[in-house]
Amino acid sequence: MGRMIDQIRASKLPSNMMQFAARGALQVPAAENIEILVYLALHNKVFGELARMTLAGWDEKACLAAASDSQTSREVLDYFISPDNLRPRLLPALLENPAIAEAQIVKLATAALRDIVEVILKSKRAISLPGVVAVLLSNPYVKKEEIEKLNPRSAETPQEPSPPVSVRPQAAAVPPAAEGESTLAESPSSRETPAPSSPEGEEAVTVYMKDHATDIAAEGEKPFQPIGGALELLGADYFPVVESAEMPAVTPADVTASAAASKPAPAKLAPQHKPPAEPKRENTLQKINHLDVKGRIQLALKGNKEERSILIRDGTKVVALAVLEAPKLSDGEVEKFASQKNVLEAVLRQIPLKRRFMKNYIVVRNLVANPRAPLDITLGLMKNLLIQDLKNLSNNKEVSETIRKLALKMFKQKQEEANKK
Repeated sequence: MGRMIDQIRASKLPSNMMQFAARGALQVPAAENIEILVYLALHNKVFGELARMTLAGWDEKACLAAASDSQTSREVLDYFISPDNLRPRLLPALLENPAIAEAQIVKLATAALRDIVEVILKSKRAISLPGVVAVLLSNPYVKKEEIEKLNPRSAETPQEPSPPVSVRPQAAAVPPAAEGESTLAESPSSRETPAPSSPEGEEAVTVYMKDHATDIAAEGEKPFQPIGGALELLGADYFPVVESAEMPAVTPADVTASAAASKPAPAKLAPQHKPPAEPKRENTLQKINHLDVKGRIQLALKGNKEERSILIRDGTKVVALAVLEAPKLSDGEVEKFASQKNVLEAVLRQIPLKRRFMKNYIVVRNLVANPRAPLDITLGLMKNLLIQDLKNLSNNKEVSETIRKLALKMFKQKQEEANKK
């Protein structure tokens, strides 16, 4: 846009001016200020964090104007609609902006929780895009009646003559890749834990359910909502963004025709009902999305390593803590949990209460170095660190200044004691 953003891109501004820029204090038009902040947030290692914080609190009217303007730079629009930076009040304007690529809305809709789904469904432009409709049909937070509105032909298809094969009324409205998900959502067994049971696991479930009956009842039917959001949980690579021009032209009619084409041959439908075919049609996150609180607790206690790695980030405290009680939980898993910043504080408080975990030095070290760990927990564990780890901690800028100063003091004390010997 203006000359100032060009100078920043060319790294021609002095350090003090760059700091002004990261604070949004340059005397330039509001739109250019936003473009500068987005550029710094994405590309500048020194002032990027400051720019992100400035953007998070930037004037809403100015942001709304930029989000609505089709002339706003692609980089700014992509930043605003990214799930990590999204401000809900800007979303309606972003969805209606023709400069926002269909691929970006597809990416957002794929990982969207219920609140975002509701906004997308109200956007005329969003629900007119075939790729967006296709992913909404497989999103577990979209209700049955909403699916019928997205694809009215789903209500008509079951009325057509077909061989006597058990087909769900909604099957024609769902893309083949997502059909297994809908089966799981409607099947009574979806509320149960599909993991193989064992006496040890069953006993753990019985004990945990009894000990936490009050907490479980208080949570009711609370759905799975991971700390940090679904996109962070799956990783950015899980949702590859391509230009909308490269996307295949998928329409609800094509989806219906594809599903209906296989109807005349019952033998071709048979593989859908074979148990081995189900895992191919759903990933672990989709399976967890269909479970209620009790179902997720059972999975946390009896499930596998991958399931525990997702459930430890459950925003429902009683579910996340159940993972730490799993009989098959390994030390390596706990080491990883202790270093995670995207878990509830209650998880990081519970780990030190387990004597078995505290015998593992790596768990102790990871907890102390975790900036999300409560200060009282960290201070109590620091005395157990080796001299080299204390030195590393004193230079760790992610932890609080209190921790760094104490680590440096303890490092010098231990160094002096070592020298005396």
